[in-house]
Amino acid sequence: MTKMRRRVFAAGSAAFAFSPYIASGQKKYDPGVTDKEIKLGHTNPYSGPLSAYGTIGKAIAAYWTMVNDKGGINGRKINFITYDDGFVPPKTVEMVRKLVEDDKVFAIFQLLGTPTNTVVHKYLNQKKVPQLFVATGASKWGDPKNFPWTMGWQPDYHTEGAIYAKHILANHKNGKIGILWQNDDSGKDYVGGFLAGLGKENQKMVVSSVSYEVTDPTVDSQIIQIKSSGADIVFIETAPKAASQAIRKIGDLNWKPVRYLANVSASVAAVLKPAGFETSKDIITAAYLKDATDKQWANDADYKEWDAWMKKYLPDANPADSGNVYAYAVSSTMRHCLTACGDQLTRENLMKQAASMKNLEVPLLLPGIRINTSPTDFYPIQSVRLSAFNGETWELFGDVLSNESA
Repeated sequence: MTKMRRRVFAAGSAAFAFSPYIASGQKKYDPGVTDKEIKLGHTNPYSGPLSAYGTIGKAIAAYWTMVNDKGGINGRKINFITYDDGFVPPKTVEMVRKLVEDDKVFAIFQLLGTPTNTVVHKYLNQKKVPQLFVATGASKWGDPKNFPWTMGWQPDYHTEGAIYAKHILANHKNGKIGILWQNDDSGKDYVGGFLAGLGKENQKMVVSSVSYEVTDPTVDSQIIQIKSSGADIVFIETAPKAASQAIRKIGDLNWKPVRYLANVSASVAAVLKPAGFETSKDIITAAYLKDATDKQWANDADYKEWDAWMKKYLPDANPADSGNVYAYAVSSTMRHCLTACGDQLTRENLMKQAASMKNLEVPLLLPGIRINTSPTDFYPIQSVRLSAFNGETWELFGDVLSNESA
């Protein structure tokens, strides 16, 4: 793992803009593109145990509706085709094959989940179909040498886990740590990064490491087991439903450990509200996006645009659900790449543009956090800030922490 370091960002105007593309040369298209249309494929768990993430798919669809209402991308409308895979990998395989072979999409965009992306990883790379900005932070998505058609977007779980461990070492050196983690590649990535952040000499601080399955009805027994170990620090690495259950159970037990919560479950609406705001107070997480419940962003231009978009295109959605912010920001990144392709809408050129983002600022990223990629760096966002829940909203603290070179 690259040595984690703080990064200083130079001030400057936003690099993110949608200026009209001036085409040079002849148009060139791959499957899924015409003069009038670009087809993007997607799957999401709109049903099943992780249906809380369905918010993301719905918000992405609303984003492309907004883009189409504004004339599309270089005159082409986005045809966003999304299917429910229920977070069941065999179903994902079926749906992705349908998207590629029947619907003939140009690219797969924001397919959600580590196990669900894993089962189509080799297939999409063999077919040379872009698997772009996947909705998972597993470190495997940044391997351009072996999988040149797949790229992540959010900070990788390994880095995030290491950042929590570093914070514990700086503030709770004599603590006893318990870890609740999802039994799949995402959980293993988080735990691996967390242990790496502690360093071998400090890994003895972990007194309990307990996994759960996404199909488990509750994680109550796991929380009881961790409490029984004597842990006074808990790292909750779970999906939203299990995270809410874990926080609530810790409260029910009148247990007061220091708590760290994986970013993937840091939604005020989907996790903390069901768990109870008072019970959730003082939880720490890593943030890279502006939280809609944080009033400090109320007058920011990109927040105002997002808020207007929510009111027009997702009037029944909950603004406090971070999935709506996430969807807008990641879709803005895809919009940038498609715009940069101009009339050379080949899958190869799309990947070239995705691997050529330099200090890119997209709407709703926290100040000081930018997107950087290269042909050898497929990790777009590698910086975060820590934040703590004050009972109403997340409060940022400390500096930008980064895992990429300045």
